[in-house]
Amino acid sequence: MPEETVSDGQGSRLRAASVWGLAAAVYVFTVVMMGTTLPTPLYPLYEERFGFGTAFTTQLFAIYAVGVIGALVVFGRLSDGLGRRPVLSLGVVFSIASAVLFLIGSHIGLLLAGRVLSGLAAGIFTSTATVTVLENAPAGRERLAGSLATAANMGGLGLGILSSGLLARFAPAPLLTPFLVNAIMLVIAGVALILVRDRTRGGASDVRLQLPGIPASAKRMFLAASPGAITGFAVCGLYSAIAPSFIGQTLHVRSTAVTGVVVFLLFGASATAQVLLRGLSDRRLIIGGTVTMIVSMGALVCALMAGSLPVLIVSAVLAGAGQGLVFMTGMRAITAVTAPERRTEATTSYFILAYVFMSVPAIGAGFLAAEVGLANATVVFAVAVASVCVAGLAGARRFAGL
Repeated sequence: MPEETVSDGQGSRLRAASVWGLAAAVYVFTVVMMGTTLPTPLYPLYEERFGFGTAFTTQLFAIYAVGVIGALVVFGRLSDGLGRRPVLSLGVVFSIASAVLFLIGSHIGLLLAGRVLSGLAAGIFTSTATVTVLENAPAGRERLAGSLATAANMGGLGLGILSSGLLARFAPAPLLTPFLVNAIMLVIAGVALILVRDRTRGGASDVRLQLPGIPASAKRMFLAASPGAITGFAVCGLYSAIAPSFIGQTLHVRSTAVTGVVVFLLFGASATAQVLLRGLSDRRLIIGGTVTMIVSMGALVCALMAGSLPVLIVSAVLAGAGQGLVFMTGMRAITAVTAPERRTEATTSYFILAYVFMSVPAIGAGFLAAEVGLANATVVFAVAVASVCVAGLAGARRFAGL
């Protein structure tokens, strides 16, 4: 009996440690991703302060994607050799440094440097934090951990926008307070990493670049999933980089809180749709998500023509839900046809494709807006996204059957 008691006691302690490790991993993941989207509702304020326009705003946004891609390549496999905690700690340090640069915020160069550091942090967490959350799941709760990782990633992006917009609207020093609050949360996250279990058993020989590549077994599926990655992240880029200016210039709504809520709904809808609908077949999700994005682009054009904030909100929710479904389904379909030892290579390629098309169309829309106006540029963008979505439906037959 004493031995059973000890065993039960040890089991309870292990389960408690697992729960705390999972909670800590999710918290750290969420807070770092929040930091990457804090500037979004503040872009109009920065435009007023520094005198730049929408075209530069999209470049400021896009340089973040450059940091993400660089981190995916340089740091993508680093945790296999050095361990999860050290690499995640580096991501937290990058995120804190980004917040500090925005807190200083006295020059455009500081903002650009801050966005690069924020991108590096996001790239590190994209490649490492998801697997860390999964590795910290208690026995039998792996599906829950997968849902929590999704919620921490996309939900964190949305919460960063929401918190920044609300703090800028209702707290003093709108260009300082959001970053100060996030910096405090990041310091707490650094301490919370102590609770995260690190199961890596690699060594220095495992440290290498994670070069992108598409295994032969996954090429057909990668091609079929690419339109979803392209359109889904292009839409995220548009709403993140241009929506604040659009809401202010076209709808004449100057509140950062409104901007924060609108863009938050996109990322929140993405996370919610992934969690609630993940049990459906891949083909249903691809078709449903793609059609939803096409409808969202129609709603966006209607919002432009009517100057309607409620219709814009509907378009953001639909776009987020569609983006979440097609990207999640594409990712899991690619990994399903890829050997385990090649999955990191394949998923890195998928994320690089996504982040390239998060930045390039947003930059193009920003420059086009300078020539034909923000509303017309957004209409062109919406039509282009809908067209790629229609082309993507042709590849739906390659996914699992209904």
